[in-house]
Amino acid sequence: QVQLVESGGGLVQAGGSLRLSCAASGRTFQINAMGWYRQAPGKQRELVATFTSGGSTTYADSVKGRFTISRDITKNTMYLQMNSLKAEDTAVYYCKATLVVSIEASVDSWGQGTQVTVSS
Repeated sequence: QVQLVESGGGLVQAGGSLRLSCAASGRTFQINAMGWYRQAPGKQRELVATFTSGGSTTYADSVKGRFTISRDITKNTMYLQMNSLKAEDTAVYYCKATLVVSIEASVDSWGQGTQVTVSS
């Protein structure tokens, strides 16, 4: 089991910045990939940015050039730096970790989410 705790959300004006954190604890050695997702009211949860198992990063087209995903392995913490925020970035942001549980199986673990609200 891995526990994920997000923090850093809040209310910010359009054009502003926030940095989200996701602290992982527990069986972190099983984590193969991690990422940020978000869900706006009435919409499906969508990918924002991820680290793949090989360590490379991917971003949703809507956040490229504005958001940066990073991590501090020594602290088991992942970050999402969000700049030039727009009203449409308003959502609950979730951290997800993919854990390898066997050669053929993996499971996803989710944090509780942190609210980001961008006022226009």
